Amino acid sequence: MSLETQAYVIIDLVMACLFSGIIGMDRERKLEESERSAAGLRTHILVGLGACLFTLVSRHGFSAADTSRVAAQVVSGIGFLGAGVIFVKREHVKNLTTAASIWTTAAVGMAVAVDAWLLAAAATVIIWGILVLLRRFEEKQFSHKS
Repeated sequence: MSLETQAYVIIDLVMACLFSGIIGMDRERKLEESERSAAGLRTHILVGLGACLFTLVSRHGFSAADTSRVAAQVVSGIGFLGAGVIFVKREHVKNLTTAASIWTTAAVGMAVAVDAWLLAAAATVIIWGILVLLRRFEEKQFSHKS
């Protein structure tokens, strides 16, 4: 990969970090003090950055190879990482939304890596809306079911 290409894709890495950070900020805000080691801001940024970097290396570093194979492995690998934050406590599943946000953050990073910045930005806004706005809706509509 040429130095010019590497310099260009650094912008992709920064964009992936920014978009992933927006998603991670919500998860960080949601964590209680005892859960600070769970997937928050830094985890989401690293997931988005890693997915972007894997996709960029696949796209620019192995031009003769089937680059979709790396994308498929990123999807399953992030699924494994997300499963690590899910736990069951007395018949209650916890952190499922965080696992889903990790998975979608990886998709945002991959979208940035293929220069689909508008798609990544739109997905970030939609994910943020789901995490923040729908939580408020759920709290109002379903708070009596605690």
